[in-house]
Amino acid sequence: MNKHFFLAKPVDMSTGFKDFFDTIGLTGAGLVTKGIAAVIAVIALLMLMHTPNDPKGALRKGSMAVGTLFVAVVLAIYGDTLFSTVTQAKG
Repeated sequence: MNKHFFLAKPVDMSTGFKDFFDTIGLTGAGLVTKGIAAVIAVIALLMLMHTPNDPKGALRKGSMAVGTLFVAVVLAIYGDTLFSTVTQAKG
């Protein structure tokens, strides 16, 4: 039986954060986009937890919270693609 059992191949991380972001599949802009989406999602969940007791106000605030959560999910999934079109200017 083999004495050495490796779960993953070794990765050279001598250039620092660039190698780390390449291994997880994110760039610096992608990481910022995911962070912004996470903050918006937390705000939406807080909005959902603080709905008022009256039905009309709860429906209004709840639908705003669900819409905000939808924006956060879309930003988390497609944010790097959306913002990459803005930052790649042709000149």
